[in-house]
Amino acid sequence: MTVNMTAIAVLMISFFVMILLRFPIAYAVALSSVLCLLVEGNPLSTLCQFMVKGISSFSLMAVPFFITMGVLMGTGGISEKLIALADACVGWMTGGMAMVNIVASYFFGGISGSAAADTASLGSILIPMMSEQGYDTDFSTAVTITSSCEGLLVPPSHNMVIYAMSAGGVSIGALFLAGYIPGALLAFSLMVGSYIISKKRKYPKGEKFSFIRFIKQLAISFWALAAIVIVVIGVVGGVFTATESAAIAVIYSLIVSVFIYKGITWKGVWKVLDECVNTLSIVLILIATSAVFGNCLTRLHVPDLAAKAITGISTNPYVIALLVDLILLVLGCIMDMAPIILIATPILLPIATSIGIDPIQFGIIMVLNCGIGLLTPPVGAVLFIGSAVAKLPMERVVKATLPFYVCMLITLVLITFIPGISMLLPHLMH
Repeated sequence: MTVNMTAIAVLMISFFVMILLRFPIAYAVALSSVLCLLVEGNPLSTLCQFMVKGISSFSLMAVPFFITMGVLMGTGGISEKLIALADACVGWMTGGMAMVNIVASYFFGGISGSAAADTASLGSILIPMMSEQGYDTDFSTAVTITSSCEGLLVPPSHNMVIYAMSAGGVSIGALFLAGYIPGALLAFSLMVGSYIISKKRKYPKGEKFSFIRFIKQLAISFWALAAIVIVVIGVVGGVFTATESAAIAVIYSLIVSVFIYKGITWKGVWKVLDECVNTLSIVLILIATSAVFGNCLTRLHVPDLAAKAITGISTNPYVIALLVDLILLVLGCIMDMAPIILIATPILLPIATSIGIDPIQFGIIMVLNCGIGLLTPPVGAVLFIGSAVAKLPMERVVKATLPFYVCMLITLVLITFIPGISMLLPHLMH
């Protein structure tokens, strides 16, 4: 066996063994990279060089700002206002509160960009509310956790910024635009699933639709929704870079949360910043260690070997696209979202582009695959949060979520094979 093949074997086997042993992902990535460097005979000083290089990126500065914006808006009294707006839009339908949950996630996702924040914030309000109105608690939890994945697709999503960096300079503005229609399609498919179950179980309807009530709630929620407009129009229109727009959005979120909605005090702001630092430290350590891991993969030509292995199974682009989806879904069962994006993008993006998938479309495919991974055991972070909020065993939540997995997989297949769903808005705006 050559040094290259030995190094690849050591890198991949040690990484997956540590994942199965439930090592923290950053440690698994770093230690497997160290073992690989030792096998290759490289000095360990290169580890530090690649870690520093991995986080020395101007576009990466947008990530802490987007995280801070999301936490500020999420704790600043925004949730209740967005729920009221969603209720005014779709509460009149059969299974009205399930529809409200899904639409509120679309609105809230555009502010927080985080499935975990969405589940914790909206779930703590909506799951008890739905239970009081006669909805089964496991159904309410399943709707909450699956609809939270809309927040990963609807901009501004810090995961899209991480993907843009990993993909080597894909336009963040184009990625933001590309997420709107897939996010809406996911919401629609979940609403269809909820409607069928609600009809079968005879769940209640809400109040009749009132245009006056809708306008009233829209006016109240205007300040929250304007944050999204600032970010997306600023980035897409070329007024700001992603980093500048994220910084402006943080200042705007602070003003709205403290002075307009008054959902948070100045003392509370410091708690928010403390939470942001905790989240950010995890993300940055992952990015730094993944930079070393990614460099090892590139140097050992693993992307080329993976491409040859996949194209060796079939040359049919549809089969290859399904295989790429399957790989990402399996990775989602054992890894969190950010490391999948950082590690899998350099390997799978060249394969996707070779069969005609645009890097922007692939970004949306990857984000949705990772979103489904957040809901699958054994490492589904959002699944655990949903179970904790609802105080239900994970097995019951997974069972209730099965019909919604089908809705999400249908959406994934449509996004994979119909490029126009992702690419329509980027093409119209550029």
